[in-house]
Amino acid sequence: MCTTERQRGFSLVELIFFIVVVSLGLAGILSVMTGTVAASTDPLMRKQALVLADALMEEIMLKAPDNPPGGYSGNNRALFDDVGDYQGYSTCCGMVAMDGTALPGLERYNVASVGVSSVQPVGGGASLLHITVTIRGPDGDLSISSYRGDN
Repeated sequence: MCTTERQRGFSLVELIFFIVVVSLGLAGILSVMTGTVAASTDPLMRKQALVLADALMEEIMLKAPDNPPGGYSGNNRALFDDVGDYQGYSTCCGMVAMDGTALPGLERYNVASVGVSSVQPVGGGASLLHITVTIRGPDGDLSISSYRGDN
């Protein structure tokens, strides 16, 4: 039996060439994806630091502007009763709740510093408290500030 028709299909050389071309294409795509995924965590860490700074700032803003009579003046955050008590507050080993317990998952974030200073507005009037909260995270420091007046 003699056939004059050519057989159809791929030769071994064509198949190897196809595999090499596809694998090079996939390697290029995966290298771009790896860079994109690595860069996408940066905004997440910054956003997390911002949320932590905002939460602490809100806690501070809810306190009285001046030390009440017989008020607390120590280092225990759970007993802070006025904005001035937060001056110089910082943490070293992760974020902690008001009672001092460590917050799980936030070990890489710290309160770098809290600054409270009195500011006299231009043109007179009652002085304001300028509050700055700085959070140190994996990306570096993030600071927010606000002003607090008398009640």
